Amino acid sequence: MDRKIKIRACWSGSPSTRLLLLMVPFVAVAGLVSVAAPWKSAAGDSASEYSWSWSSSRSYSSPTRAPTMNATLQVPVLHAEAGDGGNGHGASAEGPLAPDPPPVVVGVQKKERAVAGDFAATEPSAPPPLAVKRPPNNPSNASKEGTSDFPVNVAGHVPALNESYGFVEKAQRERVFTDLERLEAGLRRARAGIREAKIENPAKDPDYVPVGPMYRNAYAFHRSYLEMEKQFKIFIYKEGDPPVFHNGPCKSIYAMEGNFIHMAEINKRFRTRDPRKAHVFFLPFSVAMMVQFVYVRDSHDFGPIKRTVIDYINVLASKYPYWNRSSGADHFMLACHDWGPETSLAIPQLHRNSIRVLCNANTSEGFDPSKDVSFPEVNLHTGGIHGLIGGPSPSRRSILAFFAGGVHGPIRPILLQHWENKDDDVKVHRYLPRGVSYYDMMRKSKFCICPSGYEVASPRVVEAIYTGCVPVLISDHYVPPFSDVLNWRSFSVEVPVREIPNLKRILGSISSRQYIRMQRRVVQVRRHFEVHSPPKRYDVFHMILHSVWLRRLNVRLSNNQ
Repeated sequence: MDRKIKIRACWSGSPSTRLLLLMVPFVAVAGLVSVAAPWKSAAGDSASEYSWSWSSSRSYSSPTRAPTMNATLQVPVLHAEAGDGGNGHGASAEGPLAPDPPPVVVGVQKKERAVAGDFAATEPSAPPPLAVKRPPNNPSNASKEGTSDFPVNVAGHVPALNESYGFVEKAQRERVFTDLERLEAGLRRARAGIREAKIENPAKDPDYVPVGPMYRNAYAFHRSYLEMEKQFKIFIYKEGDPPVFHNGPCKSIYAMEGNFIHMAEINKRFRTRDPRKAHVFFLPFSVAMMVQFVYVRDSHDFGPIKRTVIDYINVLASKYPYWNRSSGADHFMLACHDWGPETSLAIPQLHRNSIRVLCNANTSEGFDPSKDVSFPEVNLHTGGIHGLIGGPSPSRRSILAFFAGGVHGPIRPILLQHWENKDDDVKVHRYLPRGVSYYDMMRKSKFCICPSGYEVASPRVVEAIYTGCVPVLISDHYVPPFSDVLNWRSFSVEVPVREIPNLKRILGSISSRQYIRMQRRVVQVRRHFEVHSPPKRYDVFHMILHSVWLRRLNVRLSNNQ
């Protein structure tokens, strides 16, 4: 009884007052609906802009955990492998093109962090909708009968927010994008174009159109290469003095270090001197030169080399914001020296996050194909490839297989034990007889044996390709160069170490027809391993850049402030 009395007391008053109180909630709801409608639209547009997914084999679950590799992916983007004799753009025995998992997102922090610190990651999300400012009270335009803050026009209704009234601001202001957001938008367009090209590639190219089973997906590679040429930009840090920085050998087994540094620094298409326009940042130190000028010979102490790298990156991290904003995920180093992987261990982020372009691409030593790049070791005795390119047709190659080289590492002793000077078809030598040309022997051979030494990489792979000899890869844990694009099984032979005693039987079982197909493919892919000065499209310099480009496509940076 007391409760009923209290309720009636709350509603006591004149009929007009009660009516006015009943109308207040409806007026408030109407105002909220009119504001919420455009807000929802703005949020929807922003979400659709960011609602894409892309291939990536790196994921970050917490600020304190290291990146983990998705075991189902071996290459970052172009992982559909064409079957032998196919057109290079369809499914294979390994399965069709897999749907793309969500991309990596590295948050851009307000404050720079220490070089050795872990980086925080966030999931991709749409930016918040733009707030709509509520119009101020305007008594001159207010309704005589209403109390709403919104004016009433001559028709007696509250105008929509997109109508042109001086006191109403636009529901969605024109957004000013940051430099990083513009870069990421361009990468999104590139991803979409590559994804479409996996099915059909309408692009034309006056120089070369990749086609054939030598490519995992010829259409996607071609489109990706054209996208790289259109927008990829590299910033090279200017800090550091030669000979350790901005320099490298150009006439040795480590020639690709100096060659790449030189070509990258004089390149006008890909190099930018404005770091705000850069997709990746190159750390221009040469491991081969550090071994020569920093390392104390026969000391077995990597300390001086690692301290040089630590000091260098600390200088860059304190002077520029780019290393700390991504914890090195958009930076890359390049090393053809065997100690390249060891050098990268100087800074955990360099080893774990950065793109490492390495000749010594050994998965048992931490090489990660999802973020690291395998590139070829090329022994340039004279600094160029003149006289190294070319060889006779398959019908003029009388030797089944050939190898000549020193004994080092665990594999070559096994090869020499079973085959040295024991078979006229499989010519294996520790040292060639006097007067016999190494390159002439390769040109006379159908297959060139390329065993690993102390490290997995060998210049014999490129030497075989140059002379038109089908490479025979004998190695454990080796990722062949550019294997994210090239289907090595279509133009080379992989022989496990345990099968070395059966080498002649394995090579002899390849039919003449199949060998001719493989040899022709070797000749066709040769352009991707040739060294030119200045570089030519699709040559080894551009293929290294393209491999870095693919890894950058798999990292998304965001303004997470």
